[in-house]
Amino acid sequence: MKLFNCLCLTLSIIGALNWGLIGIFDFNLVSAIFGNATFLSRLIYSLVGLSGLYLITFYGFICKNEV
Repeated sequence: MKLFNCLCLTLSIIGALNWGLIGIFDFNLVSAIFGNATFLSRLIYSLVGLSGLYLITFYGFICKNEV
């Protein structure tokens, strides 16, 4: 389970960095590497989104333990 958690965290960080690049430099790293609207780019976006949904489950745990 630890490996899965680390994978989800890594994918979410990649997504956050990509959004940062889009917002600051108008540069989409995922599209630059895998192409625009290709199967691989859509797969990456889907995995990042699913990882974010999974990490929502940690929200209560993190907020509850941080005081």
